[in-house]
Amino acid sequence: MTYREDFILPAELMERVSKQGFDILPELIQVIINAAMQAERQQYLKAEPYQHTEEREGHANGYKPKTVHTRVGSITFAIPQVREGGFYPEALEKGLRSERALLLALAEMYVQGVSTRKVKAVTEKLCGVAMSSSQVSHAAALLDTELEKWCNRPLGEYLYLFVDAYYEQVREDGQVRHLAVLSAVGINPDGKREILGVSVALSEHEMHWRAFLESLKARGLGGVQLITSDDHAGLRTARLAVFGGIPWQRCQFHLQQNAQAYVPRKDMQTEVTEDIRTIFNTPDRTTAEAYLAKAVEKYRKTASRLAEWMAVNIPEGLTVFSFPTAHRRLIRTTNVVERLHREVRRRARVVSIFPNPASCLRLVSAILAEISDEWLTGRTYLSFQSSV
Repeated sequence: MTYREDFILPAELMERVSKQGFDILPELIQVIINAAMQAERQQYLKAEPYQHTEEREGHANGYKPKTVHTRVGSITFAIPQVREGGFYPEALEKGLRSERALLLALAEMYVQGVSTRKVKAVTEKLCGVAMSSSQVSHAAALLDTELEKWCNRPLGEYLYLFVDAYYEQVREDGQVRHLAVLSAVGINPDGKREILGVSVALSEHEMHWRAFLESLKARGLGGVQLITSDDHAGLRTARLAVFGGIPWQRCQFHLQQNAQAYVPRKDMQTEVTEDIRTIFNTPDRTTAEAYLAKAVEKYRKTASRLAEWMAVNIPEGLTVFSFPTAHRRLIRTTNVVERLHREVRRRARVVSIFPNPASCLRLVSAILAEISDEWLTGRTYLSFQSSV
């Protein structure tokens, strides 16, 4: 099978690419093209690395970096060299010409757990080189090594911590399960957002949240002044066990949603939402508590369960009043993580069901690492100078 310039992906997948602009995972392009170029050099030399054969026609001579500007950013490739000269891999140019197709094909290969036989066929179509099973495994191992380094990198001081979870469909033990993707976002002393960690767990049970939070702490997470999250039972127990002395802000958005379960009539929902929003938007805690007392009294006769719930739960959303006014809007909810999860789901939409938890963690980690880098080099999220 030879490389075909007219290789076209199925129309449905191409439509997804055009709609979503599958502009993710430049690391995948780097890993697969580097591996394809290595395979091409082996074919040129007619010998494996360190293999002595009568057919050998030269000697490998390391690699030379080459940075290429692509639509997904600048990517530095490792160009294989031959001591005797006269060799230049075609896989790079061919791979870049099929860049969009390569991105999607790679996502399918490495994320959906495609067999090495199919991987060989796709790489041969795209790059002109059929990679062996060992080369495919090596390429995947390189990618996993990079992601593992990012997931386990040392942490430092982060003043605000946001934690939340969402669910992905993953095949495990012959069944399709909804596994929890736990993630944490921190605000560093420079006011920049950073994704601190991610974990794929069976559920949001306390043991899974606790293991995740302990892993953050073990990597050096410190200096946290406030944790913002929802009130999931497993997360609450784990948070108290690992970060019990740190103030907690219950997500105000989730509180407004939770309140609706205690509203007895549908025609009261808008009014209740407005009353709760009024409490949260007051200038200080004293005023907020005064508005809360009025709301509790207001609903004591018409919605007694709601009144009791508000008296107990709403104060958990008022911790934010102890922090600078300029910060409150951004730290009073888990919106920063909610938006992050929506973006991950958008980029990973091509995968309907992950073949295993490892493939889920691989793609999610790659996307989060890319977004975190963008955050660190982008605008400042919060200013800690002269905060009042």
